[in-house]
Amino acid sequence: MNPENRTLSVGTLTRVEGEGALHVRLKDGELDSVELNIYEPPRFFEAFLRGRAYTEPPDLTARVCGICPVAYQVSSCNAIESACGVEVDPELVALRRVLYCGEWIHSHMLHIYLLHAPDFLGYPDAIALARDEREIVERGLRLKKAGNALMDFVGGRAIHPINVRLGGFYSVPSRSQFAPVAEQLRRALDDAVATVEWVAGFDFPDLELDHEMLALSQNGQYPIENGVIARSAGPSFPVQDFTAHVRESQVPHSTALHATLDGGRYLTGPLARYSLNSSALSPIAAQAAAAAGLSGECRNPFRSIIVRAVEVVYAIEEALRIIDSYERPPRPFVDVPARPGIGHGVSEAPRGLLYHSYEIDDEGLVSAATMIPPTSQNQAAIEADLARVVSENLALDDAALTDLCERVIRSYDPCISCSAHFLKLTVQRQ
Repeated sequence: MNPENRTLSVGTLTRVEGEGALHVRLKDGELDSVELNIYEPPRFFEAFLRGRAYTEPPDLTARVCGICPVAYQVSSCNAIESACGVEVDPELVALRRVLYCGEWIHSHMLHIYLLHAPDFLGYPDAIALARDEREIVERGLRLKKAGNALMDFVGGRAIHPINVRLGGFYSVPSRSQFAPVAEQLRRALDDAVATVEWVAGFDFPDLELDHEMLALSQNGQYPIENGVIARSAGPSFPVQDFTAHVRESQVPHSTALHATLDGGRYLTGPLARYSLNSSALSPIAAQAAAAAGLSGECRNPFRSIIVRAVEVVYAIEEALRIIDSYERPPRPFVDVPARPGIGHGVSEAPRGLLYHSYEIDDEGLVSAATMIPPTSQNQAAIEADLARVVSENLALDDAALTDLCERVIRSYDPCISCSAHFLKLTVQRQ
């Protein structure tokens, strides 16, 4: 075998949500190909939503992911409420934002402590890390528990919340009922700031991304549950223009579609959110970011662990801000009567921008549905970054190079199951 021809294969990526593989081929000492293989079966959510009542997508799409169900519920509600021409009361929008903060907290803590930190500390997994650093891992679990408690309180349960509906919620809490979860969040804030300090001390490889970045921008707030679509190399555009700029195409090695932004690769997620909106961070989050050495923009995917930790500080501060001024809304939901039309909705899932679109017919049934999750949008960028890392580290042996590639992938916290909705299916019958 020619030593200049090498093939690196990872049959199943570990410490990511879902199942995927990586294949790298080197030929004549040069990089020949890199493929991030998403091989989970397509789940056909868009297809089985067709013919369902327009009220059903928020509950059904929550089942796409057990880690970020609120993202699917909120993007779905935003799209259908838009199609029906309904504006939700500001108090209910704020309560959605509180619920979403809980999801950010628990999802980011899962990634930081259980999936990503072992890469920097030389451990194969969080269980091994906990044997030596029990208190650190317990801190992460406390934070995750605080996020779950917030989701459970507002959403009815932490996994696939049952209290969300079109127009708002089935029930809303009183101000006094918020007291226990608010106290838990206040205690969690110190743990969150300590987490930023902890991850800022990791040793980060040098890698600066040159992709365009895409994230929401939300009226001077750090974006979570809605907004216009901002980009790093062009003007912002409204959500209804999303598919005019973002186009999807099938690639042979993936059950998920690849996306381009006006023909080029792009990145969505924490790095994009932070780089486009860092000036909108809350005071303690901004202080934590500065103390961690972050400037107004971050383009190193390995340092995304710091950005996620800063976003947890923000989510806790933001939830407490809303809770401190909370008064029980006069009604739990706004009526959303059906009408024919097309609606578009976006929100910022922990892993990035999540787009939904629904077409509703004269009978109030869904006639078409589209969901574009962040991981499928990021696939092309991840492959490009892998190609760059491999090309710059060809002197490493196979084991070390494979390990480095896995670390790159985990930096993006890919939710592979979320991305496996799509498949261009052609049936030929003879």
